[in-house]
Amino acid sequence: MNRLQNIFWLGIKELRSFQRDPVIVALLIFAFTFMVYTRATGSSSEVHHASIALVDEDRSTLSRQISQAFHLPYFQEPQLISAQEIDPGMDQGQFMFVLNIPPRFEADVLANRQPEIQVNIDATALLQAGIGASYIQNIISNEITRFRQGSGEGSRRAVELVTRTAFNPNRTSSWFNSILTIIDQITMLTIILTGAALIREREHGTIEHLLVMPLTSFEIAIAKVWSNGLVILVATIASLLLVVEGVLSVPIVGSKMLFLLGTTLYLFFATALGIFLGTIARSMAQFALLIVLVIMTLNMLSGENTPVESQPDWLQNITLFLPSRHFVSFAQAIIYRGAGLDIVWSEFVAVTVLGLVFFIFSLGLFRRSIALSK
Repeated sequence: MNRLQNIFWLGIKELRSFQRDPVIVALLIFAFTFMVYTRATGSSSEVHHASIALVDEDRSTLSRQISQAFHLPYFQEPQLISAQEIDPGMDQGQFMFVLNIPPRFEADVLANRQPEIQVNIDATALLQAGIGASYIQNIISNEITRFRQGSGEGSRRAVELVTRTAFNPNRTSSWFNSILTIIDQITMLTIILTGAALIREREHGTIEHLLVMPLTSFEIAIAKVWSNGLVILVATIASLLLVVEGVLSVPIVGSKMLFLLGTTLYLFFATALGIFLGTIARSMAQFALLIVLVIMTLNMLSGENTPVESQPDWLQNITLFLPSRHFVSFAQAIIYRGAGLDIVWSEFVAVTVLGLVFFIFSLGLFRRSIALSK
């Protein structure tokens, strides 16, 4: 009972220290509000209002039908230009895409001669250039098929390909980026809060005050775990409800309580990692450098930006020992696909076991550090 009281009051001390640090408070608010919003709305993987021009050397019904197929929100209204304006317009960055429809294009289509349309692409915006090229190809193919069928020249295709996009029908990048940003901030800020609190106590000399009290290293460490984890959990709930669902109107398919339960288990690992980095770092500058290396590694290997399956086989086996990989896996499954506990229970167990092992390791290192300080 006395131990639980010590852990509780030490945690309250951590919360009061956090409240008195305006820089950390501002960082937390910024990360879970403005950062989530700007990343969700500021970057987009889909084509949006792309500038496009059209060189119509055929001036036929089919060419006009193709030009009218490009419209908002994917493309701006096509500008009709001459062939001599292609290079100057592309050089000046006026157009991302320029289509050149050759003479007798409609006649060649009706005669089954398989004519070609030249598509000029400004690939300085590489991601949108690649996606936009596939959009253009699909639009032109659909318009040609519709034209041939309307003129009586088309025939029924042997296979009708029907594409259904699950979980994100409109492929809206803000749905993906907003949740991804929250996952990033959970990892980064939990490590920063816990490690910075430990280093701040060492630099201010308050760690010596704790050492003269009848406290154990376990009580000091677990107090930092629950207090800093609680701060991140509250910030996550607020960001999820106010920013993601409220401002961005992102639908959350799965159970919020299940996601928060999994986040709580993951926070156990993240706070332990913060204690570990705060123990081995001798100053706040060293801690900041370690944060950069650790966060970049966890983000690259967790599968949040690129699928784990795209990594080499030997590296995939190593990432199985990273709780961040399992956290990203069950977070996306719950939020996007509405997965239940019967599907994500194995990731929950993996995060719990790996987090417990790392906490024991960090606690041992922290205990030795305190012993040397006495």
